[in-house]
Amino acid sequence: MSWPEVSLKYVARLEYGDSVPQREEDRQGDVQVYGSNGPYAFNSAANTMAPVIIIGRKGSYGKVNWSAEAVFASDTTFFIDSRTTSSDLRWLYYVLQTLELDKGSDEAAVPGLNRDEAYQRTILLPPSQSQHAIATYLDQHTARLDDLIDAKQQLLALLAEKRQALITHAVTRGLDPAAPLCDSGVPWLGEIPAHWEITEVRRVVEHIEQGWSPQADEVEPAEDEWGVVKLNAVKNGTFDPSKAKTIPSELEVPSALAIKPGDFLVTRANTPELVGDVCHVHSTPPKLILSDLIYRLSIDTSKIDGDFLSYFLQSTIGRIQIESDARGSSASMVKISQNHVMSWLVPIPPLDEQAGMARYLNMQIAKFDALQVAAVATVELLHERRSALIAVAVTGQIDVTEPSCN
Repeated sequence: MSWPEVSLKYVARLEYGDSVPQREEDRQGDVQVYGSNGPYAFNSAANTMAPVIIIGRKGSYGKVNWSAEAVFASDTTFFIDSRTTSSDLRWLYYVLQTLELDKGSDEAAVPGLNRDEAYQRTILLPPSQSQHAIATYLDQHTARLDDLIDAKQQLLALLAEKRQALITHAVTRGLDPAAPLCDSGVPWLGEIPAHWEITEVRRVVEHIEQGWSPQADEVEPAEDEWGVVKLNAVKNGTFDPSKAKTIPSELEVPSALAIKPGDFLVTRANTPELVGDVCHVHSTPPKLILSDLIYRLSIDTSKIDGDFLSYFLQSTIGRIQIESDARGSSASMVKISQNHVMSWLVPIPPLDEQAGMARYLNMQIAKFDALQVAAVATVELLHERRSALIAVAVTGQIDVTEPSCN
């Protein structure tokens, strides 16, 4: 198909959103407020027409959202409605998803989408009748893919829920259903096996320290180079040494901070949902050090099994303590202190029972993780298929007027 190639600026005007009103009465309405990542609040009045395309300008910049209703577009967004384009809005919504607007400018103090740069992106401009046909075709076909993606996302949520329930039951009730129970004396813990004890982390830990965060290169270190782990090296009870940055060779590295097998790691800063993530290190490269945002606990292995402690702090009961201790001036970044960590309460079964629970959970969690990996891979493939379908449709590589057999 021979469609003219034009710059986006000749197709639509990206209108700036507005500052969200701060008066309480303004926030009592039913108009959704859109930020860069989608709707997040309500307002009494809209500043767009309906329908409308909302594009992230700051934060999750380049993300393209659609609303069939008029909304309040915040000042972290651009928007396009019938006042700022004569093209089919639904067609334009799909076209914008092919422009990689999320690859904006990271060089500014606050990374974001530059409107003038966005205007320079080129698209193929079909006649209005073809625009409508493309939009109708993609609405039908992407809906099927979206249903499949939603189903897999629900499966992932169910797997996470069952994983959490399995861990929590094991580390608070044990593996013997016939074991007598007694009141722990801790309201949020409830009953535990009568032969278990409860103690603070400080009673089973010999030492706690945090690391060092030098200016480092955003590449994984080679085998003979020193590296510093990133925050996401500690996640869901696992340690991923590949999540590391290379320390420049001219810097003197405090080798005492090198991570070793047997170390117990706790993240000390993150979002409220992720702060206090833990892992028991089983293996690691020799030249990898702790970052400033991670605590290392030297545990007393005569009192506690590292894997058992890891599972307890991942449990719902463990997370109650962690999240209640998280402190911060920002809702998106909180911290926990060394004293908080050392004050957490932990149930202490006999050591052989701890080891048995850890082995059992290692086997069961491996099954959950395998299912999760498969589901995530499927979601990624579906997203790729969706993106490819949109790309071929809006560039005229398929005839959207032909009936589909799928």
